[in-house]
Amino acid sequence: MAAVTLPPDPTGFTNIGSIINKLMPYILVIAGLSLLIMLISGGITLMTAGGNPGKSKAGYGKITAGLVGFMIIFVAYFVVQIVQVIFGVSIF
Repeated sequence: MAAVTLPPDPTGFTNIGSIINKLMPYILVIAGLSLLIMLISGGITLMTAGGNPGKSKAGYGKITAGLVGFMIIFVAYFVVQIVQVIFGVSIF
């Protein structure tokens, strides 16, 4: 039986996981900064609501969206790390 050889990758990327691994610290910093901006923006909206229920709801929505997005990014990262340890694979 003859060995099967695959053509070279036309994109030039040999290991996309290593690229993601190098970008991950920057992604986490951007996530943290966006959380900070969302918390400040939501807090300012709450402080300037002046008893308006619509503005208060918008402020709470900004804070909630920032926290949920932040948690999704970090939980996804840690789940990947756990899968790597449990199954002994290298995703990044």
